[in-house]
Amino acid sequence: MDGSPYTVTAPQSRCRFGVARADITPPADIYQRMWGAARHDQAEGIHRPLTATALYLAPLAPSGGDPLVLVAIDHCLLYRREAEAVTAQAVAAANAANPSPSIQPDALQLVFSHTHAAGLMAWDRSHLPGGERIRPYLEEMATKIGQAIAAAAQAAEPVTIVYGTGRCALAAHRDLWDEQSGQFVCGFNPNGPADDTVLVARATADDGRLLATLVNYACHPTTLAWDNRLISPDFPGAMRATVEAALGAPCVFLQGASGDLGPREGFVGDLEVADRNGRILGHAAVAALESLPPAGKRFEYTGPVISGATIGTWAYRPLDAASLASAGVWQLRQWELTLPCREDLPTIEDVRTQREQLLAREEEARRAGDQASAADARALIERTNRMLTRLSVLDGRREFAYRVRLLKAGNAFWLFAPGEPYQDLQVQLRRRFPGVAIVVMGLSGAWGPSYLPPRDLYGRGIYQESIALLAPGSLERLIEAAGDAIETMLAQP
Repeated sequence: MDGSPYTVTAPQSRCRFGVARADITPPADIYQRMWGAARHDQAEGIHRPLTATALYLAPLAPSGGDPLVLVAIDHCLLYRREAEAVTAQAVAAANAANPSPSIQPDALQLVFSHTHAAGLMAWDRSHLPGGERIRPYLEEMATKIGQAIAAAAQAAEPVTIVYGTGRCALAAHRDLWDEQSGQFVCGFNPNGPADDTVLVARATADDGRLLATLVNYACHPTTLAWDNRLISPDFPGAMRATVEAALGAPCVFLQGASGDLGPREGFVGDLEVADRNGRILGHAAVAALESLPPAGKRFEYTGPVISGATIGTWAYRPLDAASLASAGVWQLRQWELTLPCREDLPTIEDVRTQREQLLAREEEARRAGDQASAADARALIERTNRMLTRLSVLDGRREFAYRVRLLKAGNAFWLFAPGEPYQDLQVQLRRRFPGVAIVVMGLSGAWGPSYLPPRDLYGRGIYQESIALLAPGSLERLIEAAGDAIETMLAQP
């Protein structure tokens, strides 16, 4: 939006754009256990299909820069080795299906909806009930993603992407102090801050066809928890269905910086709650999308009309040549931030020892018929399993190579951030650059560093902080580095 009191210009991007979707629903009896408190390992059915949606984005001119291929996936996350395998196979499948334009591995960016009801797709779960299906499923998924990428690239055409914002109260703060037990719990905190921004975008072809809509919102898809036994995209599924029914084009959900945000009503087994949460966000997104101006136009004051009152009239007018040229700017940057690990990280040997002790405790509880203690031990074993996976990405180092990707497409920025940053990332960047559309995506690429909480939350016993790999101050460094990069790119002609 410009600063004139007589014109309102929404951020817009002019680029080449293609979209294609694949159904990646796993077998109904695949390994699903994501929650430590779950009493089951295998799923027992399907709530809604899982999808992978490929977006092919490229500058209007072939010589204008490298393309970006974004694939939005209905899964919680992939660990590094699984993400690398899926990426390599998807690129190979894309190039086999459509050799031109050839897709380079570095062009592909996976992002995850973060649904906790789709199962933990990790190779090290292959020995568990339903786990034998994980490897073949991921291979099949990668092939489908590659085919979707090829279809999106082949369908790419000039578009205008128009951005805007709405509000939605679905997301709530989820760090709650429990006075009775004297600890922080991961649950609805009615007094905590929660960013309610819904950033939306609409991609329209030059002939007026609506090709896709985008919904960027920060909220953990944790409606469905340990009591749920069905594969589900959680609330993003019903959100997409709501938007697509209203507007008639594919809707892509892009998870924001949601480390400390989750649905007000969550951690249940009731599928209707997940669908209701999705409709809450979906209707908010539709309202925001319907409020967007036509592609390639701005809202302008056209002068007074004498009536019972003197009316100030406004109308949509085409963008001028300079504004259209600005919308076609294409800059893609990626870099690595070297971030220190926290000093109190356990060693792999320590965690393995703790895991063996917990396994013994679980077995002892089972023999004694104490199912509650056995379930608690099993949940703690799950925590050690995940800690071992997190530590393995460090390869013995005490620092982490945090990969950031930033796209400037016209008057908008798309920021890809690995792991789960707290909402501060998007709140502070948008506050620093008012009027600039900034699409902020956590859960980009492999899960890697896990959570990125603010510096002042370390040492307070909050779950997200307790499993974070990175040292205090890492989130602040990411915010500063991303903000400085945006400032530099805004200053460039």
